[in-house]
Amino acid sequence: MTVAPAPVSAPATPVCTVNTKLVPSCNILWGAAAGGFTATPRDQALKDWEAKTGRTASIFHTYHVGDELFPTADEIAMASDPTRPRLLFTNWKVAAGTTWAAVAAGKQDARIDRLAAYLKANYTGKFFMAVHHEPENDVNPTAGSGMTAKDYANMYRHTVQRLRADGATNVVFVMAYMSYEKWFNQSWWGDLYPGDDVIDWVGVDAYLTAGPTAFHNGPFSDLMDRTTSTSFPGFYSWATTKHPTKPVMLAEWGVYENTAGDLTVKPAHFNTVLPDLAKYPALKAMLYFDAPSVQSGLDSRVDSSPAALAAFRKIAADPRFNVRVR
Repeated sequence: MTVAPAPVSAPATPVCTVNTKLVPSCNILWGAAAGGFTATPRDQALKDWEAKTGRTASIFHTYHVGDELFPTADEIAMASDPTRPRLLFTNWKVAAGTTWAAVAAGKQDARIDRLAAYLKANYTGKFFMAVHHEPENDVNPTAGSGMTAKDYANMYRHTVQRLRADGATNVVFVMAYMSYEKWFNQSWWGDLYPGDDVIDWVGVDAYLTAGPTAFHNGPFSDLMDRTTSTSFPGFYSWATTKHPTKPVMLAEWGVYENTAGDLTVKPAHFNTVLPDLAKYPALKAMLYFDAPSVQSGLDSRVDSSPAALAAFRKIAADPRFNVRVR
């Protein structure tokens, strides 16, 4: 009698989860800041964006300044959704109304302490925070300005250390740079980094503009590692060389629509994302910034055309973004 061989089971698909620093054990966290520069409540904007794109965000990205307390009730509700749990990520400009040097000198300790007390009373779940994202725009290199790159690093360090001393230990800190060659080439750029002991993730806000003659036109690899300077190797290369133990985050990313009306260019840019992902193993989170009109008037919405949305939905459907956050 011939005995049929036992069926071979397919290998189980690994379940990707996050650790205490919110780094996924495999795959990439998927997130967004939706409804940028509009009056739509951010929680509703994200839900609408999720419905359009076909995937629930792993990360809900918001922005706060000064004395605002966060996470808000609406943000906590988004994180605590029993069927669609999300991690929170906020950018906080703690120095609003003053200078980085003043914060570093302890002159905003009451503001920091108030937030710490609020967190301990209202939200103890792990969440991401960037302290004054994209600082390059606000650097004043003049000595004594209170806004030098070293003042920024000292402000960030002081804020982290004060929150930790206050017992707000559930915050995972992200350094969020701008991807802009002008800043990479400044002599002070390296002074912005606060130190590996207070930074958990190294992040960057990077955009493409659809159009052959547009500034920052190009594929996903250009967004991740662009450089026009022989002195700067590209952001991903810099981050993984200088801070090899830190996961990399696209804290904001997007593709602006073609202003000349060629609606085929933006989908083509989106189509470069999935083939390029394998080049960037340290990339552990990607957060899209979706807005009908940013400061420059450009449209970063994923549905700026039907073809753009179709291409973006292919990205969102990729299993490499499957991560269980709760």
